[in-house]
Amino acid sequence: MMEKIIAIITQSIDKMWPMLTIFLVIIATVRIAAIKSSNEKFIFYKEFSNFLFIIYIFLLYELLTRTELNSVSGYNLVPFTEIFRYRIGSSSFYFNVVGNIVLFIPFGYFISTYIKPNRILPILIVSVISSATVEFVQLCIGRSFDVDDILLNTVGAICGFLLYVALNAIKKYLPGIFGKDIIYNIICFIILIFMIIFLLGRMGITIR
Repeated sequence: MMEKIIAIITQSIDKMWPMLTIFLVIIATVRIAAIKSSNEKFIFYKEFSNFLFIIYIFLLYELLTRTELNSVSGYNLVPFTEIFRYRIGSSSFYFNVVGNIVLFIPFGYFISTYIKPNRILPILIVSVISSATVEFVQLCIGRSFDVDDILLNTVGAICGFLLYVALNAIKKYLPGIFGKDIIYNIICFIILIFMIIFLLGRMGITIR
């Protein structure tokens, strides 16, 4: 099961890296120029987080619009119909139920860091609108509109919001050094290096 998921993500990256590379380089250049022009303080980890969100959205789009993942068309407007169709513990259950939840956990976390909500309602509204839009587009490209997917995606976004709340609560009890930007900048820089090495590998470029 895990091998299948990794294979799908890798295939999506292989398909998207040309567009993603061009887009990110342009956005990064424009953003750096804007920061310099406005004398805005540059905080690497915050800018890097924004770029991760962009990459995530691109991957989310690619994964959710791949028609080969689901040859069934039509729509389901009855909640829990599809959820209860899968046997708990089966590969279909993990892929279609758990997968739809996990897929939107980063979404909930990223929009929480951006909105910084004091309550869950904004996350619910944004996630429902976003997921419903995805389902509508899927229906238009030959896949299916499923209200259960909207429910599962929303649950995933809520989990992401709870993760955001939990990490913020934990941060208050960490030593003072973990409140400094330099620590997060170093962590994000290391992640960036690994991402670049991985992307170059998918492009067929080997670093020796």
